[in-house]
Amino acid sequence: MNDIKTDTKADTSSEMNSDELQVESQVANSELSSESNKSSAFTLVRQENGIVHLVMDVVDDTMNTLKAEFAEQVADVLAEIKADAAITGVVLCSGKEDSFVAGADINMINDCKTKEEVVALTRQGQMIFSQLEQLNVPVVAAINGACLGGGLELAMACHARVCSDNPKTALGLPEVQLGLLPGGGGTQRLPKLVGVQKALDMMLTGKQLRAKQALKLGLVDDVVPNSILIATAEKMALAGNFKKTEKFKSSLINKFLEGTSVGRGIVYKQATKSVLSKTKGNYPAPVKIINCIKTGVEQSSAKGFQVEAEHFAELVMSSESAQLRNLFFATTEMKKEQGVADVMPEKIAKAGVLGGGLMGGGIAFVTATKANIPARIKDIGHQGISHALKYSFDILNKKVKRRFMRNSEMQKQMAMITGCIDYSGFEDIDIVVEAVFENLELKQNMVLEIEQHAKESTIFASNTSSLPISDIAAKAARPENVIGLHYFSPVDKMPLAEIIPHASTSDKTISTTVAFAKKQGKTPIVVKDKAGFYVNRILTPYMNEAAILLLAGEPIDKVDKALVNFGFPVGPIQLLDEVGIDVGAKISPILQANLGERFAAPSAFSKLLDDGRLGKKVEKGFYLYGKNVKKGLMKKGKQVDESIYSLLNLTPAGSLSADEIAKRCTYMMLNEAARCVDEGIVRNARDGDIGAIFGIGFPPFLGGPLRYIDKIGAQSLVAQLSRWAEQHGERYTPCDALVAMAESGAKYY
Repeated sequence: MNDIKTDTKADTSSEMNSDELQVESQVANSELSSESNKSSAFTLVRQENGIVHLVMDVVDDTMNTLKAEFAEQVADVLAEIKADAAITGVVLCSGKEDSFVAGADINMINDCKTKEEVVALTRQGQMIFSQLEQLNVPVVAAINGACLGGGLELAMACHARVCSDNPKTALGLPEVQLGLLPGGGGTQRLPKLVGVQKALDMMLTGKQLRAKQALKLGLVDDVVPNSILIATAEKMALAGNFKKTEKFKSSLINKFLEGTSVGRGIVYKQATKSVLSKTKGNYPAPVKIINCIKTGVEQSSAKGFQVEAEHFAELVMSSESAQLRNLFFATTEMKKEQGVADVMPEKIAKAGVLGGGLMGGGIAFVTATKANIPARIKDIGHQGISHALKYSFDILNKKVKRRFMRNSEMQKQMAMITGCIDYSGFEDIDIVVEAVFENLELKQNMVLEIEQHAKESTIFASNTSSLPISDIAAKAARPENVIGLHYFSPVDKMPLAEIIPHASTSDKTISTTVAFAKKQGKTPIVVKDKAGFYVNRILTPYMNEAAILLLAGEPIDKVDKALVNFGFPVGPIQLLDEVGIDVGAKISPILQANLGERFAAPSAFSKLLDDGRLGKKVEKGFYLYGKNVKKGLMKKGKQVDESIYSLLNLTPAGSLSADEIAKRCTYMMLNEAARCVDEGIVRNARDGDIGAIFGIGFPPFLGGPLRYIDKIGAQSLVAQLSRWAEQHGERYTPCDALVAMAESGAKYY
C-alpha cells in the first residue's frame, strides 16, 4: 500500500489533434441544445446523422471529475435525449485533451458528515448511471486519456466502449488505494464485462489497464487511433449491435469457476484468504469489495447496488479511509509547491551521475525514463558503467517481454543513458548526483572535480544517507550549488526523496532540485542538514529497539511478524537484512556521536559483521537465502537462520506479546518523529508523515507517525514511554515536545 499515487499527468502540449478540432468545430457550428445552461459541464452537440455527442467538460478544471452538483445537469440532458425522437444514438466523450474522466471529486465525500448522507449521495450516482444505461438509444463511450474510478463506472454504464491507443489512455478502479470501493455501480457492472476473477483483480489492486489490455479483457469493444475515435464511436452507435463475447469463460476451468456457484464460492474464498494474508485485516475495503461482487452475482443486481452503497458509506466513515484520503490530499498539495516559495526552478536539460553501483544505476534509470532527461554516468571503471546500464536494461526488457513496451521504445530510453570513466560530456550538465561510498573525503573531492569540469551553475547533489551536507560542501568554491538529494533503495520503486540544503545552499538550488526530483516521479520533502536527516533518524531507534528485543530472547520471526501485523510492509529485522547489516553499522556511530546514546547499536551486533553476515546481498544474515533455504511444504515465507542464535549466545524464548513488541518499536519512532518536528528537521507534521510512509513504509492507514500520535494522544504516549523508561532505561524518556503537548492537550493536526 505504499504506492498510493494514482493520478494521471496531463500533457501540456498546445497542439490539438483532429478529434479535438472536430469536436470544437461541431460545438461552434451545431445547434447547442443546452444553450440555456452555459455553466453546465454537459453539452449536447447534434450531428446530421442523428447521433448526438454528450460532451463532458468541467469548467475551469484541467481534468474532468464527477461532482455532486452534476446530478441535476445530467438529469436535464438525459431528459432532453429521451424527449427527442430524432436522436438515434449517443456518443459520450470528453472536452478535455488527453483525459476522459479522472474520477469523482474526493472533496464531495469529505463534505458528508454522516453515513446516511454518503448512502444518499451514492444511491443518487447509481440512479443517474442506471438512467444512462436504460436510454432506449445506443450509448457509446469514446475514451481518450484517463478513465479512472467514477469515470470508468460512467463508461461501464454505457452500452459500449471504444478507446484510443493514446499512451495516456488508462482504465481502472483505484478506489481501494483510498480505502474505498467503487460506489457508482462498479462492483456490479465490472464482473459482467470481464468476469468475477478479473474484476476482483482490478478492484482489489486498483491497477490501471492500458488500451490493449482493456480490449483483451473485454472491458472495451475496440481500440483505435485517436484521430478516428469519435467516428468509430458514431459507427458503433449507428450499428447498435453490442452482443458481448464472454472471453473470460473460454477455458474449462474458467467455465467451472465462473459458471457455477461452487466454483465462484472457491473464487470468493481464495480472494478473501489472499486479501487477509496481505492486509493482516488492517484495511477493510478489500473484504467489502468481495462481498459486493458476491451479493450482486449470487443474489441480484438490485441487492448488489444497495450493499455497494452501504459498504461505501461505511468505508467513507472509517478511520482507515480518512487517513488514506488525508495522504492523497497531502501529496496533491505538495505537487503544487516549490522548494522555496516564489523561487522558480531552473530547467534541467542534462544530468550526471557519479558512481555506477545499485543507487547510481537506479538514479540514472529514473532520470532517463521518468524525467526524460539524458543521464551520463561516470565510474572509475567500465564494469561499473556496464552494471549501471544493466540495471536499466533489466527493468525495461521485462516490460518488453510483458508487452507493456515496444522494443523500439526500450532502445530509445536506453539511448538516454550514457557512460564514461572520465568527465567527458560533463561540461554542459545542469545537475550531478553523487552516489559513491559513504566517505567524506571522497565526496569532498568529487565536489572539487565537478566544479573543475562542469559549469559554474551546475548543482552538486549528494545521495549521502548520513554525512552532513555542510561537511561535504566544506571545501567547495561554490557551496551555494551543493545540496543533499537522498534516494531510497530500490530507486525505481521507492517514492520518497529527501532534499537537504545546508546553510549556504541557494534558494534557486533548492527549488531546482525539488523540481528535478518531482520529474523523476519522486515525492520530495525538504529536511534540515543534521545527522540522519529525517527518515534514517526516526528509523534507527525503531530498528535498535527490535535488536534489543531480539537480544532479550524474542525470536527473530516473532518480532518481524508483530510489526508486519501492525502494518509495516516488512519487519525491522528483515529490513536490516535487506538494507545491509554493514550499512546500519556505518550509520549508527554517526548518529550516536551527533545525537546521543539513544542511537547506540547493540554491541553484540559486531559479532554479525565478524561472521560476514552483511544480509541479503551476500545471502547471509538473519534469514536464509539461496541454496540454504529449506525446501518443503512446512516451510513458508522467510526462514530464520537458526545459527544466528548460537552466534549471539541466545536461546529464543519470547515472553512479550505481539502488541507489546509492536508498541515498543513503534513508540521509539514516534518519540523521535516528535523531536524532529520540534527541531525543524522537517518543515511540518505533514512532511514528517509523508516521509515516514513513503520512505519507511509506516502504515498508511494510520496516517503517519504524527497523525498516529494525535490518534493515541500525547498524554497516553508520554505515560507509556515514562513507564518504560523506569523499567527498561532512559532511551524511552519522552522528548520535551511530547511532554509539552501532553500538558497542553495540543495536537499536530
